[in-house]
Amino acid sequence: MAKKKRYLTATMADGYVKTIGPTSAPFTHYWRLVAHLSNGKTEVFWGHAKSLKEATGKKTASEEAARQRGWARFDFEVVPLIESDHGQ
Repeated sequence: MAKKKRYLTATMADGYVKTIGPTSAPFTHYWRLVAHLSNGKTEVFWGHAKSLKEATGKKTASEEAARQRGWARFDFEVVPLIESDHGQ
């Protein structure tokens, strides 16, 4: 039997809303990294994970990326995904 397709929505602290789907993947969390470059620009990286542990583990990789790429700093945030049957 096919898994039910649903939409997953993340709402970040700054009000940004990301909707993923339709999907049957077992994602539970959304992460976002905002890299602040030395020239004043920013780059945004994001993804979804199957657990809070997996999502927060991305921060360690981000610390290494910051050193390798010479970012001035970065902001990292993880939020839970909220499931619904309809996209927004």
